[in-house]
Amino acid sequence: MTATNSQAGMSSEQGNTRRFRRSPFSSIKFFVFCHGLLQLAQLLVSSYLKSSISTIEKRYGLSSQTSGLLASFNEVGNTILIVFVSFFGSRVHRPRFIGGGALIASIAGFLMALPHLVTGHYEYDRSFTNVPQNQSDPKNGMENERQTVLAIMFIGQLLLGIGGVPIQPFGISYIDDYASERNSPLYIGILFSITVLGPALAFMLGSVMLRFYVDIDKFKKDKIFLNPGDPRWVGAWWLGFIVAASLVLITCIPYFFFPREMPKEADVQYSNKRSKNKMKEESLKNQTLLEFIKSFPVVLLKTLRNPIYLLVVLAQVNLSAMVAGLATFMAKFHERQFNVTASFANLLIGGVNIPAVVLGVVIGGVIMKRLQMSIKDSAFMCTVAIFLCIGLAIPLLFLGCATQKVAGVNFQYSSNLTNETADCYRNLSCNENEFNPICGADGIEYKSPCLAGCSKPNDVNHNIINYTDCKCISKNDQEGLASPGTCGSSCTHLLLPFMVFSALTGFVASFAQTPSFMMVLRSVSPDDKSLALGIQFMLFRILAWMPGPVLYGTAIDSTCLSWGIKNNKTAACLYYDNNLFRHRFLGLQIMFECFAFLCFLMTFIILRKSKNEPVEQKRIEETEKDKMLQPEMCKLKHEPVHSIDAKA
Repeated sequence: MTATNSQAGMSSEQGNTRRFRRSPFSSIKFFVFCHGLLQLAQLLVSSYLKSSISTIEKRYGLSSQTSGLLASFNEVGNTILIVFVSFFGSRVHRPRFIGGGALIASIAGFLMALPHLVTGHYEYDRSFTNVPQNQSDPKNGMENERQTVLAIMFIGQLLLGIGGVPIQPFGISYIDDYASERNSPLYIGILFSITVLGPALAFMLGSVMLRFYVDIDKFKKDKIFLNPGDPRWVGAWWLGFIVAASLVLITCIPYFFFPREMPKEADVQYSNKRSKNKMKEESLKNQTLLEFIKSFPVVLLKTLRNPIYLLVVLAQVNLSAMVAGLATFMAKFHERQFNVTASFANLLIGGVNIPAVVLGVVIGGVIMKRLQMSIKDSAFMCTVAIFLCIGLAIPLLFLGCATQKVAGVNFQYSSNLTNETADCYRNLSCNENEFNPICGADGIEYKSPCLAGCSKPNDVNHNIINYTDCKCISKNDQEGLASPGTCGSSCTHLLLPFMVFSALTGFVASFAQTPSFMMVLRSVSPDDKSLALGIQFMLFRILAWMPGPVLYGTAIDSTCLSWGIKNNKTAACLYYDNNLFRHRFLGLQIMFECFAFLCFLMTFIILRKSKNEPVEQKRIEETEKDKMLQPEMCKLKHEPVHSIDAKA
């Protein structure tokens, strides 16, 4: 009877094994594929805001500091809940939690597009276009509209952060648990390279959507006489959120079919460790949430006392703060420095910068796998990569030029006229807050035709060709002409070398991505791996992803020369000091890279002086022990599962 039961148990176990092998949802490779697609879509939602940040600023009159706070606000919800990932990690069905979080992120994406639907038409200054200015919106109405928009977007960002809580920590720990130690670095490297494509596609999507006028879906009697090159142009920023949120909704479906546990790739080694992991999970499950909260500060301090873990995480924090700020405002930087459209700026980032980073991440992961790098080797690789990155970033400080001359902003009217300052337009009763820039024949830019003293536009079918009789424009002792639009920057020829150095900087720096994450996983004991990842991502959010965009936005606002005014309220900045903008924006980048370099360097020095790598040595000892147990495991392979567990 006992033999019969044993055979039945063995047959049942073999049947379950066959079903595991038959189902694609029991394959860690398929999980890596699905997780790459989900993070691709999720990052498409979160990164799309960055691709359209300058457009949203212009549409709703926001400062860079406010838009930076908006861009980082998704980390608030993420930070509040990320601590509990460590507690629930061993208690919950990780794939299903990932799917549920993705559903929340999808809802947040649709919510981000809502402000366009609840606000009126976009109104811009249209002096000298034979279209009367729209004065129907009261001042309080415009301010209430801006407050409503910000409230909706902040809620959307909060939900986006909450939805993203389980996706990356649970995904990485799930892969590392069921992938072989040899393939784990490759899978994580592939995963990071795929997820980097999310921001790339977000910027490419932004490049396409911002070519369409913002009110493309709203009927309007007045014809629009703007093109994407006009500084007043606002693209259809909201369309991208609808597309991205739909993709997240689709990619979250497979997660509800993955098992809570799956067979590990290295079956022999896994069978020996399975009982140990089961015992650890059972002991963790006996801990209540209150006990976890009370013990968390103690465990946090214990983890942070690990010098290798602390230094590597601090290096990653600096690099993450740099990336958060650059990703949020790099498109705006291109627009202002090189006079390109928002659409083309997004195309440059999505088509050049981010693919270079992807290539660097993949190569870094391949190098690490081929060379079977230890923690010390990984630290050396990260140190060299960041050092080279700093050397490539320094020339970027000098690839730019000053702001064009703008009358009344950084150039005085009296400098090119014989009469008193601004007398040339006083009789025209100009609104000095209008913004409809023109470029005079004298090379000076004016904020509006009226402020240039122009009294007569020449147009064809209401499309203005030029302006004549402009009293403020003097050339060869004659009243000059002016053309619509900004005079633009004189450094467009520097865009190519800037992009080359910028792409090389990102390519070299990304070599440190996979080695640094593997150092975190290997610098702590296997028991603390899930908790270490939770603490790592918590520190990312508190020290990097939340303050990074705000810090960059504040630095950008400090370089503004002239703020826009709408209904007596400060709106988006109209003109920046380009030299100061470039130096502060890129100076922050170099500062963060230097801090990261010092952290990696200290990590390498500590590891070089250390005779042993405790956690790494422990892994080696466990592997050798598993090899010694292989003959015993072979003898037991025909015994019932409960017998194997008892002997283990």
